[in-house]
Amino acid sequence: MALPQTPDSNPIDYIDDEDFIALEIPQDMAGERLDKVLASFLPDYSRNRLKAWVEAGAVMVDGKVTKARYLLHGGESIKVFPQEMPEQFAFNPEDIPLEVIYEDPSIIVINKPPGLVVHPAAGNWSGTLLNGLLFQYPELKNLPRAGIVHRLDKDTSGLMVVARTSQAQTALVKQLQERTVGRRYLAWVWGEAPSQGKVLATVGRDQRDRLKMAAGTAQGKPAATLFRRLAKGLFNEASLALLECRLETGRTHQIRVHLESLGLPILGDPVYRKKAPAASKSLPFARQALHAYALTLEHPLNHELMTWFQTPPEDLMELMPIVGISSVDLPKHETLLASIHNERRE
Repeated sequence: MALPQTPDSNPIDYIDDEDFIALEIPQDMAGERLDKVLASFLPDYSRNRLKAWVEAGAVMVDGKVTKARYLLHGGESIKVFPQEMPEQFAFNPEDIPLEVIYEDPSIIVINKPPGLVVHPAAGNWSGTLLNGLLFQYPELKNLPRAGIVHRLDKDTSGLMVVARTSQAQTALVKQLQERTVGRRYLAWVWGEAPSQGKVLATVGRDQRDRLKMAAGTAQGKPAATLFRRLAKGLFNEASLALLECRLETGRTHQIRVHLESLGLPILGDPVYRKKAPAASKSLPFARQALHAYALTLEHPLNHELMTWFQTPPEDLMELMPIVGISSVDLPKHETLLASIHNERRE
């Protein structure tokens, strides 16, 4: 079993995900065993697996490796570095339809549909984008995570890039680390959104609900989201808006968490819905209205600057007239392309 990686020690890893799980132990847990406390905080993992991680040095208490039977004093900071699980070595190719927008010997650009999980994990060991990639591109079995270098949430649709070679994967990860990959999203949100803005707030695990992320947490990682309002809408007398969001960082659930922190929860989001109006309960839309519609990067082989656009899927296009927003409000590709090139020259 691998020893823990520090956040920047592995050059090929997800850039938009946490490298570790951070836990703050409350004082009332003083005297409890470490393995018991881990099991209470991380119910998605078995006790045997958590114990194995402790024994492998993948759990640190106040920066030190300890034993599963260690008695906590309360107030400790714990970092858990999730290790590869046996199931993750059993990835099988599956004939899953994939919409390939672009491909060459170095990269593949996919339009991910809503409802498709990107990578196998607890509760989703099959039927993922990775399984489909291994079926369509068998050579990806030789790359870490089948060439996947970033993720989209299960119910977020849109553009993703996948590496086909180790050289391409290293180059793409470097671009992600240096924040030179341009990722733009369309987000339909509740509330009176300003014409533009920038959210600067850390994103980390919600200390009250470990299955959620939260903005402004002390243990979170720095995150920045820029946005501009494209249109205003209305549903059952509740105000809403269509935003274009641009990521400067890529944290787990970043856009959803950042916008909720402004009182602008995304339409249909089942998790981050603080200040969602009563009208949200009657909205005929069952997923977060978030779509990755533009992707810009430097080709890893020839260094050409490339940009792809993807129109929102059918469910979002059908939602727009319901909430009083027209398709003419969507960004114009020619205008956006000029803006992207200007930003990169600045």
